[in-house]
Amino acid sequence: MLRINSLIVVFFIVFCSYSQNSEPDINYLEDQFYIGITYNTFRDKPTNLLQRNLPYGLQFGFIKDMPINEKRTVAIGLGLGYAVNSYYSNLVASKNNGNITYSFLMDGANFQRSKIETHLLEMPLEIRWRKSTPVDYKFLRFYGGVKLGYAFVSRSKYVSNEKKESFYNTDVDKFRYGLQLNVGYNTWNLHIYYGLNNLLKNTAAISDKEISIKPFRIGFNFYIL
Repeated sequence: MLRINSLIVVFFIVFCSYSQNSEPDINYLEDQFYIGITYNTFRDKPTNLLQRNLPYGLQFGFIKDMPINEKRTVAIGLGLGYAVNSYYSNLVASKNNGNITYSFLMDGANFQRSKIETHLLEMPLEIRWRKSTPVDYKFLRFYGGVKLGYAFVSRSKYVSNEKKESFYNTDVDKFRYGLQLNVGYNTWNLHIYYGLNNLLKNTAAISDKEISIKPFRIGFNFYIL
């Protein structure tokens, strides 16, 4: 995890130090590299589920910008990226004899943290509109579309004063999909991801009731050419 975070920091430094080409290019492309940070929560969550700590997400990747009009203000974007998402809550996963069970810890329970963490390969597909020109690098943008993902690593971790447990969680649905929106001006761009499928498979349940938790993330995206 330290190595991954180090790569993200290096990527961000490159982003901050990047300078635009001063020569106008009528065949310019926009916003092909991105890096973002999000606050992670759930929608349609059970009433017993309570968020704790600071659930966060980090993402970065490349999007191929393909303009479809003469002014190059409308484009299709198809990309590939990496994301790590942590969801902290009072939902505790335990593994015994290969079986994963779940429970909710109520208010006042003595524990430090409980989380589900996913590492994903992601493929965003966007319809992109912006008020850009070959020489204007500060412009309004509105990018909406879908994001597909594959969770190649998923872990559950629980830490209390008496116990520490961490394991690969095979109940996490590997195939992720949802809607996304990026809208903003210049550097600051609001990013919203609206997950359409449950984080966990329908076999994950408490007292035979399926645990319905669909990811919802909100944060900021930053772009470079």
